[in-house]
Amino acid sequence: MAQVFEVITPDDKPIWLCLRQEAGDAIAEEPGLASMLHSTILSHDDLASALSYQIARKLGDDTLRGMTLRELVSKAYDADPSLVEFAQADLQAVYERDPAAKGYLQTFMFFKGFLSLQIHRVAHRLWKDGRQTMAHFLQSRVSELFQIDINPAARIGKGVFLDHGTGIVIGETAVVGDDCSILQGVTLGGTGAERGDRHPKIGKGVLLGAGANVLGNIIIGDYAKIASGSVVLKPVPAHCTAAGVPARLVNCKTCEDPARQMDHTMPDIDLDYSI
Repeated sequence: MAQVFEVITPDDKPIWLCLRQEAGDAIAEEPGLASMLHSTILSHDDLASALSYQIARKLGDDTLRGMTLRELVSKAYDADPSLVEFAQADLQAVYERDPAAKGYLQTFMFFKGFLSLQIHRVAHRLWKDGRQTMAHFLQSRVSELFQIDINPAARIGKGVFLDHGTGIVIGETAVVGDDCSILQGVTLGGTGAERGDRHPKIGKGVLLGAGANVLGNIIIGDYAKIASGSVVLKPVPAHCTAAGVPARLVNCKTCEDPARQMDHTMPDIDLDYSI
């Protein structure tokens, strides 16, 4: 696993400086990417400015031009600085948990899970401000470009890692706690056409394996683990592992911090709890 950069202060300076250094090193290795890296990272003074540019560069189209979109994102960051703090925590989460991430640059420039999550955070801010049409527009563009569909009303904590990201669906009333790791193909959905509060509530530090389906207004407790391909229809207690179709508990207590350890293995002994 990659080593963790030391975060010395709570602001974005340490990670931002590392990102700039990595961009400079990348230019020396790949001069053909110099223009892109200069415009996206090195020409900016802070993480918020670079991230607003990156979002606009990726998401802009004939309907909503890049400059207009960048202004929209920048205003959201000015109004709610915690969005940038959360982005920094998300960057750190990817670097800590993904062995494929050799630094912050790869994540910032190329990992669609990270970028989709940052766009969702802006869309959620717009949603709370009553700008639901624009929030849905951003959701739609992310779905078209990255195949990740997160309703703008969904609430997602900080330090969240969307690994690969393709096929992730998170419904309107879903809640995802801090420090979760969610792999490709995960659905946090409902169980029918009911309205109101109908989606899962995922606790802190939960690991959701690839292709897991967690359905209904149920609680997945802190530091639980949902095995890949499982269908979970009932609550899962904290620190437990659920697996199968339909899921049952196969281990309590699971590892201390599954979302950080990214351990997708199952225990040798099936304890056969019922849920």
